[in-house]
Amino acid sequence: MTEEIRNWAGNVGFHPARRHRPASLDDLRRVVAQAARVRVLGTGHSFNRIADTRDDLILLGGLPTEVEIDSAARTATVSAGIRLADLAARLHAAGFALPNLPSLPHISLAGACATGTHGSGNANPGLGAPVRAIRLVGPDGDVVELDRGAAPDFPGAVVGLGALGVVTHLTVDIVPTFDIAQYVYQDVPLEELTAQEQFDAAFSAGYSVSAFTDWVGTASLWVKQQVPTASAQTPATRSPLGPGWLGGHPADRAAHPIPGMPAENCTEQLGVPGPWHERLPHFRPNFTPSSGAELQSELFLPRERAAEAIDVVRKLSPLVTPVLQISEVRTVAADDLWLSPSYGRDTVTVHFTWIPDRAAVTPALAAVEQELLPLGARPHWGKLFLSGPAAALTTYPKADDFRQLLDRRDPQGKFRNDFVRRLFPVASDER
Repeated sequence: MTEEIRNWAGNVGFHPARRHRPASLDDLRRVVAQAARVRVLGTGHSFNRIADTRDDLILLGGLPTEVEIDSAARTATVSAGIRLADLAARLHAAGFALPNLPSLPHISLAGACATGTHGSGNANPGLGAPVRAIRLVGPDGDVVELDRGAAPDFPGAVVGLGALGVVTHLTVDIVPTFDIAQYVYQDVPLEELTAQEQFDAAFSAGYSVSAFTDWVGTASLWVKQQVPTASAQTPATRSPLGPGWLGGHPADRAAHPIPGMPAENCTEQLGVPGPWHERLPHFRPNFTPSSGAELQSELFLPRERAAEAIDVVRKLSPLVTPVLQISEVRTVAADDLWLSPSYGRDTVTVHFTWIPDRAAVTPALAAVEQELLPLGARPHWGKLFLSGPAAALTTYPKADDFRQLLDRRDPQGKFRNDFVRRLFPVASDER
């Protein structure tokens, strides 16, 4: 056994028999071809064992970082392990952008796509939606190209849970660069979000909107609005939504999502316009947003049940709040990716950043799942859950198609670890 590897939060330890850091595509192909079972670990920002293996573990950090921009086609072909912050800076310098970014730009593009990670915004689908081509190493060490226009099962490969092969490159759609101004509204009564009409008004107020709350009394709304491209000298602008919007008030100083914590690691607020990649995430890429001393869970629900879901969790606050650091509510547009938690439906996500104590968190998470799963909730593939994806699998209309895709692409299950096999068993395991 190799030395233990721990994930970003430190709650999961990996003990692979062998770990590999290939320096070239040929090295990677050789490792994959010789392995009986293999998984890939990216930036380690998953809170469960989706990347775990007792066999061969591949770390992609040794492969060359590549960003090839096709301005005419408005696409970028990039190495899969690139951090979103690094990709965003390269795109912006060339005059382009991704349509959206998550709260943390520290994570890898491939890992974000494989687990259905997302940003926020009524019109913005998850981070996998702009993917139009995938290059990966298959079970025999073969290089496979999958294209959105040519492969009918392509929508099954993007949120692939790492089970189709080792992704080396992704081609993504890009858009012209744009500017965002970020405003924070504090002390918004939670009651303002427990009627669907008011919820819809709140989350329609910007290109990207997040609500942070501890489920006791109020929420803080982070509203990121697209603005005309401005120079760095443009002064801060007055909040366009008014001082009494939704019963709250604009913050008069920079804020952290967790009240009372210093805000120097957060992206600039107070309406100062800036490039998309410096405003859409909540945290700056050059800083570690926290010590990682936390656990995370997230549930995706149909957006039309948003107000109902908020009201349900608010009533669970006596259980939830004592073990919670902060909760975030966001919206995500529907997509057609088979295992995306937003497949086929516009979505509201309820995210929980818990204290780093699994035993203390378990009763609260159990209560949340018990109430939200019957409303159609789908857990985030990379977060902590109890009944989790197995309980929600019936809400994925394409789950059986995904299993057939795995059987066609990797019939021996080389890329299916225990996490994936529990959901999608290898045909030979069932005989």
